[in-house]
Amino acid sequence: MTIADFLKAPFPPPQTVPRTEVEGPKRFFNRELSWLAFNWRVLDEARNPRVPLLERLRFLSISATNLDEFYTVRVAGLRQLVRSGTGLPSDDGMTPAQQLVRINAEARRLMATQQTVWNRIRRDIQKAGVVLLTRSKLTVKDRAFLRDHFLERVFPVLSPLAIDPAHPFPFIPNTGLSLALELERRTDGRRLQALLPIPQQVDRFVALPDGRGGETRFLPLEELLLLHLDALFPGYADTGHCSFRVLRDSDLEVEEEAEDLVREFETALKRRRRGEVVRLKITAGAPATLRDLIMAELDVTPDEVVEVKGMIGMADLKELVTDSRRDLQWPPFTPRVPERVQDHDGDIFAAIRQKDMLLHHPYETFDMVVRFLQRAAADPDVLAIKQTLYRTSRDSPIVAALCEAAEAGKSVTALVELKARFDEAANIRQSRRLERAGAHVVYGFMNYKTHAKISTVVRREGDRLVTYTHFGTGNYHPITARIYTDLSFFTCDPALGRDAAKVFNYLSGYVQPEGLENLAISPISLKPRLIEMIGREATHAKAGRPGEIWAKMNSLIDAEVIDALYDASRAGVKINLVIRGICGLRPGIAGLSENIRVKSIVGRFLEHSRIVCFGNGQGLPSRKARVFISSADWMGRNLNRRVETLVETVNETVKAQIVSQIMAANLADEAQSWVLQPDGQFRRDLREGADLFNCHRFFMENPSLSGRGKAGASDVPRLAHSRD
Repeated sequence: MTIADFLKAPFPPPQTVPRTEVEGPKRFFNRELSWLAFNWRVLDEARNPRVPLLERLRFLSISATNLDEFYTVRVAGLRQLVRSGTGLPSDDGMTPAQQLVRINAEARRLMATQQTVWNRIRRDIQKAGVVLLTRSKLTVKDRAFLRDHFLERVFPVLSPLAIDPAHPFPFIPNTGLSLALELERRTDGRRLQALLPIPQQVDRFVALPDGRGGETRFLPLEELLLLHLDALFPGYADTGHCSFRVLRDSDLEVEEEAEDLVREFETALKRRRRGEVVRLKITAGAPATLRDLIMAELDVTPDEVVEVKGMIGMADLKELVTDSRRDLQWPPFTPRVPERVQDHDGDIFAAIRQKDMLLHHPYETFDMVVRFLQRAAADPDVLAIKQTLYRTSRDSPIVAALCEAAEAGKSVTALVELKARFDEAANIRQSRRLERAGAHVVYGFMNYKTHAKISTVVRREGDRLVTYTHFGTGNYHPITARIYTDLSFFTCDPALGRDAAKVFNYLSGYVQPEGLENLAISPISLKPRLIEMIGREATHAKAGRPGEIWAKMNSLIDAEVIDALYDASRAGVKINLVIRGICGLRPGIAGLSENIRVKSIVGRFLEHSRIVCFGNGQGLPSRKARVFISSADWMGRNLNRRVETLVETVNETVKAQIVSQIMAANLADEAQSWVLQPDGQFRRDLREGADLFNCHRFFMENPSLSGRGKAGASDVPRLAHSRD
């Protein structure tokens, strides 16, 4: 048993800290530094020997993508605050300028480590037969193949650009990668500076025919371009070159009084594309004239420049995770179909009528959510469908089902959230597709994002109307549902149906819902409900009854909620938290948080579900526990500036699945868990040969309690599986 096993291990002795170190703002960890700590955990999976080799490469790519987004949104926002003269400190007491200094130092250390990890992985994948070549390693046969590939698939989309008074420096888009060149004409020695933007529509790595030993081989696109400069700049010789990549401010501002919201967002997206540069990565040792030119034209300062000795644009490394080498990836996994749905010959409405059903994705297929809407679209007894859409896939089967339902004459209302960061353009396309089909499309609030995940189907059954409702913790996105752990709760409980209808009326009519019977929603009642429930556990503990809270989410940063948890800890409530990413709470400190533990799980699947369980005076696990699922993390933006849901589950089987399976396994996990220390560091114990419990493997290997149908629950283990 390790310290990460929160299910069995006792709470560690609290750390005694001088009061001055935990009073006022010092009782919180900084949000931005906590996020960087999370990305360190992601990067650490890229060097975890228990992870398959190409999956380690994927984790490295994810850490690079994460850092890019962090700069284009969070760092860009802090820069704007500094430039506007705003010195308002964050909850932890740091000003925007102070945060930028700390971020810059930590991010540079992270980027340097990414290069070290990449060099190690590159050697390892080469030994395993996945080879990344350079120009000097190409054979005559390779060069002939690449000449044809270049002329047929790359040359037509290139735009080589001279830089002189007649040819100004071009616009380089966000995440744009370019080659900068110093050239010399062979005939007279005339010098030329030029740029070669690398099109984002072309793969970064060119796949070559397999090597003699069956190796899978790739050549970076920039190497291919340098190999064929004669076709791009005939008569010129390369006297110096470098690569560079820019990140731009991607925050989106929209006029509050915009008359046409879709058109305003389209305009804002164009502004985002041209946002200020917040980071420039450039090849270490680049020719000084090129470096100075690029910095001047992009208007960046030295502290915004990162010189890279190695790979620029590591987010593109995911292209090397090739299907031809499945042996270097996670073993294949096929999600389960709930037995109860099969008992009813695929009729999901009949399965839900039998009793409430909870699906745990990706272990149970997200196709059930798609089927729920597809069946509703085709069912002549279905009269109306209402749906929130925050993120979904490009060719979304859910949007297709909604369009089919609208075209069949059903009443279809879709709430499309245009402010879903980086999915705005896709959501505009989806909204127009829905409108063409005859659906009623609404966009919610200007000041709030609609992040709630709700779908309702109204069906005529005999002489009454029955509302079937789906509440989710994740997006209606079939692709991400394969790797995100989320919950889908299906019910035909009339009270929940009425609550969902009131929320949709709130979204479309702006009138605050009254008399919600089960739901709590932000920005109205969700945060007060959470604080009230935390306070009830403190009351139980003060009265000598067991006080206990289990919670799981992506981020915990809201100061009022954290203070409520601190108060509960002081009252004696035992609090176990599974926080994947940002955590502003300082655990394990005497007199403040000695009864609070925090762990983060980073593994094969992205932990995304939001759950909170209250012992209700009985401790946990308990049949009398109060159990909730939610779309909201415990952050100010989710609790105060978004429309979110908190749904209480009352069905005994669903509650047992959440408490005794899902939460218990997360708390018991050792193989993928990092434990947060009082000083903000995360600790993990991966002893060689240790027998460690892995919650992802537990869920892959064992059926869930809910949705078992005739199969029954006799073969459903609580926490038994083959260990790592």
